[in-house]
Amino acid sequence: MELKLNRPICFFDLETTGIDVGKDRIVEIAVVKIYPNGNKESKTWLVNPTIPIPPQTTAIHGISDEKVANEPTFNELAPHVYNMIKDSDLAGFNSDRFDIPLLAEEMLRAGVDFDMKNRVSVDVQTIFHKKEERTLSAAYKFYCGETLENAHSANADTEATYEILKAQLDRYPDLENDMKTLSEFTTRKKSVDFAGFIAMNKEGKEVFAFGKHKGVLVDDVLENEPGYFNWLQNADFPLYTKKVLTAIKLRKLNTK
Repeated sequence: MELKLNRPICFFDLETTGIDVGKDRIVEIAVVKIYPNGNKESKTWLVNPTIPIPPQTTAIHGISDEKVANEPTFNELAPHVYNMIKDSDLAGFNSDRFDIPLLAEEMLRAGVDFDMKNRVSVDVQTIFHKKEERTLSAAYKFYCGETLENAHSANADTEATYEILKAQLDRYPDLENDMKTLSEFTTRKKSVDFAGFIAMNKEGKEVFAFGKHKGVLVDDVLENEPGYFNWLQNADFPLYTKKVLTAIKLRKLNTK
């Protein structure tokens, strides 16, 4: 089943130096952009992460320090990546919990004001886990009847994820072929920031989801304990979390 699209959607996958969203870096990024008319565009970049790639990580994806030593840094690539995805929804495999948060950190670090306000995301892994509980390679075998060659190659994983979503729509008639509906189906929780430090309560208002102010309205904390904002901005929190907090603070100031 082909995807019903009102706007382009970019399937993407990252290979990285590790799994810490706030500290690790991209070493490879692959994007497959699908247009509403069915046309497809793809691009893969190797990235110099500017930090060492641990040997145990190289053993997984095969990308070493030597392989990316002469490749551009993400700061150099960020405008090109952003131009490819800026008008699109996003999709990936475990993308809501890892790839999108890490991409956001890299974009903000490079000075690109990236956010998800005007786009939706579809996490193909969540559909798979809700329906079958498997890994990407097993998902590809299960849905597409083929063996995934070159697993942990960003391009192979990205192409496989795109094919899996189409096969999932064929297999599950209750899944609506609509990106907004699929995004809602694959959203695990109502987080305002990617890392889950700020959540939405039942009334649709932002609350802290950690620490001494867990469950308390962000607006109330910023009003009653202004020093907490400064502490968060200077502490080791993801850049996107700090961006969200700044937006909430500015919104509150603008309504006074």
